[in-house]
Amino acid sequence: MIRRAQPIFTLALAVGLAFAAAPGWAQQDPPKQEPPKQEQKPQEPPKPQRKPGDPKPYEEVVTKDAKTQAGVFKVHEVENKWYWEIPKNLLGRDFFWSTEIAEVPTNRGYGGTFVGDRVVRFSRRLNKIYLHVIDYSVRSSGDAGPALTKAVEAATRPPIVMTFNVEAEGKDGEAVVDVSSLFTSDPPDFSARGLVGGAGVDPNRSWVESMRAFPTNVETRSTLTFMVANRGQSNPLAALLGLGGSDASAATCLVHYSLILLPETPMRGRLADSRVGYFTRGFTVYGAPKNRVDEQAFINRHRLEKKDPTAEVSEPVKPIVYYISREVPEQWRSYIKKGVEDWQPAFEQAGFKNAIQAKNAPTLEEDPNWHPEDARYNVIRWAPQPVANAMGPNVHDPRSGEIISAHIIFWHDILKLLEAWYFVQVGHMDPKAKTLPLPEDVMGELVRYVAAHEVGHTLGLQHNFKASSSFTVAQLRDGAFTRANGLSASIMDYARFNYVAQPGDDTALMSIVSHYDKFAIEWGYKPIDARSSEGERFQLDLIASRQVNDPRLRFGNFPGLDPMTQTEDIGSDPMAATGLGLANLERIMKMLIPATTKFGEDYSYLATMYGELLGQRSTELAHVAGYVGGIVETDYHAGRGGAVFTPIPKAKQKEAVAFLAQHAFLSPAWLAPNEILQRIEPMGAQNRLLSLPRSLMSSLLSEGRFTRLYDLQAQHGAANVYTAPEVIADVQAAIWSELNAPAPTVSLFRRNLQRAYLDTVEGRLNGSGRTRTDAAGYWRSKLTDLKKASESASKRATDAASRLHFAESARRIEDILNPKAAAPAAASSPQAFPFFIHTAHNHGPDCFHGAADREAVVDRILAAQESRLPNGATGR
Repeated sequence: MIRRAQPIFTLALAVGLAFAAAPGWAQQDPPKQEPPKQEQKPQEPPKPQRKPGDPKPYEEVVTKDAKTQAGVFKVHEVENKWYWEIPKNLLGRDFFWSTEIAEVPTNRGYGGTFVGDRVVRFSRRLNKIYLHVIDYSVRSSGDAGPALTKAVEAATRPPIVMTFNVEAEGKDGEAVVDVSSLFTSDPPDFSARGLVGGAGVDPNRSWVESMRAFPTNVETRSTLTFMVANRGQSNPLAALLGLGGSDASAATCLVHYSLILLPETPMRGRLADSRVGYFTRGFTVYGAPKNRVDEQAFINRHRLEKKDPTAEVSEPVKPIVYYISREVPEQWRSYIKKGVEDWQPAFEQAGFKNAIQAKNAPTLEEDPNWHPEDARYNVIRWAPQPVANAMGPNVHDPRSGEIISAHIIFWHDILKLLEAWYFVQVGHMDPKAKTLPLPEDVMGELVRYVAAHEVGHTLGLQHNFKASSSFTVAQLRDGAFTRANGLSASIMDYARFNYVAQPGDDTALMSIVSHYDKFAIEWGYKPIDARSSEGERFQLDLIASRQVNDPRLRFGNFPGLDPMTQTEDIGSDPMAATGLGLANLERIMKMLIPATTKFGEDYSYLATMYGELLGQRSTELAHVAGYVGGIVETDYHAGRGGAVFTPIPKAKQKEAVAFLAQHAFLSPAWLAPNEILQRIEPMGAQNRLLSLPRSLMSSLLSEGRFTRLYDLQAQHGAANVYTAPEVIADVQAAIWSELNAPAPTVSLFRRNLQRAYLDTVEGRLNGSGRTRTDAAGYWRSKLTDLKKASESASKRATDAASRLHFAESARRIEDILNPKAAAPAAASSPQAFPFFIHTAHNHGPDCFHGAADREAVVDRILAAQESRLPNGATGR
């Protein structure tokens, strides 16, 4: 404690008293003299003692060595510590917090993976700053009444997820807090450890890499080292992407955090409609005009307002501008700009002129403060990494769905993927594609296509896989039609290139922004004169109702049950499209060697492109399998159309199995040319060729598909649907067709396929994945017939291999019918994914990366076809 200073005359008084008491005072005293008066200095007020936890003087925390950035609030770096200086007027304001993994070991995930987001808010009590998470997923409606509104507020009281000491105060009372631990401890509410399979963060191997302050946001990057709990295994995301495990005891990642100040007044949200495919933010509403809790959602969209609200078409107050970042290669810039501005006609249909623009980012000389991570800007970036992908995530206000900013990312090897797709789909049609690599002008148009697709996502649009079924095969071969309409009614489809075009067809080869895209932008962005989101519904329903009479405007993005809603396809008839596509693949096979080889180089690129060609064939044939048990879904609403679910006609389903019997269960000679195989691999061709028919067969006979067939039979009657017993009979007859020959001969490919059939049936009858349907009894009956036919064929076969094969097949069937031991665990069916990756291009990995693995694409298509929806669920 600081003691109060005593008056200076106290000492003089004490000295005088001492002399008075001394001996000899009775003698003559010297003349009394007054002590000189000393001038007293004014007393300084005592300095209060700083209590533990009180703020320090500002200059002790923000020292002269501090590196300070001005922004939404000041950011200080002082001796490896990071401080935020939070103004009073930002306490209580809503901020958006977003976490993503920027860089990660290959076996632990995927760079650019979205981790999660929150709305957060800062508050102060005494000398503490509290970080709250705000929940907007539960709300009360305007007519809820004070009691219910208060109850909802009480039920959503914001939890405090972190506390900071106020280390110092600025001149206007700004709270200076040390936020270093926020970005080095991986707090649970913002944690990335689950996606990388980590058990905890090692602080000795973790630090803040950088922190940048901007006028509305702070961007932070941290190196975090996670202790790995599951050594030797990849995490769930990595497993989904087909990435291997690791023996490393730790995973070091670069994690990116964004903190963005949200608008003080939220934009009016637009309520979602399942007929139009926008990404959404859902919430639960209490007190809505329904006798139940209401589940609602706002679509994600940019804030667009007309300069002239009275004009039919007006310039916007603030256009949507995309900046092409400085690192984007010069040769692709003009094509990316075109891809962005390809959306201008769509916004004109919504009532806006020049609403969407692309500009080159300013140079360092023009604006040294411009940075691509600044949340004020929509930025298109280029990542020099060997990743074949591009994606378009956005940051949006959870309160209203307003898109705050978007960052489109091109990884460099997207070029390799585009070149491969283009060559194996339309290489026979483009004289410039006769040799690889493709010339710059062709590659530029491919980059433009990707840019337009990803911009669509950043505008809020989901994939629309139904759009490609809007055009007939004949229209796809018509030059005038395709140049005006593209290959699909939406560029948001996975309708890559025109693989049905035949030599001599003067037709377009690439997708463009088309009918559905313009319709969807009109529905989402057109200003509606209404007082509330609910008040907009009537006008929006009038727009959406055009779908009833115009199939080009329909939406569907759940690939699986509906063969008209599949990925990587074009045309309204998968069989007709696949038939033409297979003819083209035979043509392209003859182009492979001259297109991919150069004097003095090895044959690795030939091997790659041969694999791509086989993958394209597999993808096209998988589309045909979707007919079997297929149900067309048309998202009609009450008073707007008729039945939502319509089964594929029985005759069409039987035709599909016959098509697969001819084109998938047989192996044409052109598929395995010796001149290619002898250059790329010493062995393994038979297993490669068997992979697709085995997967198709297993999928056709899967439990999910059979369950659906029995449901349809119960609903519509056996005479009107393709039944499971009929599928079994037709598939078995197709795979064992040699049994009908007078002197049967079976090739090695077919012998392998027939053995695979018995493997599948054994698993379906006796394995842990055995069927629980009526198909079991019928299957055993058909196997009994097959055993007898095999025994007979073994006696008629003229070659030893066929004779022994049939005899062994009969013995194997006997073991299946009368098992003596446990059967295989399950049939070799593609496993259904636990979820699909076209999550709200907030964004999930992929528009393109998932399609780079052709085998995975086929497995996803077939797994979706086998899926069984939970009771009461639809494909939406």
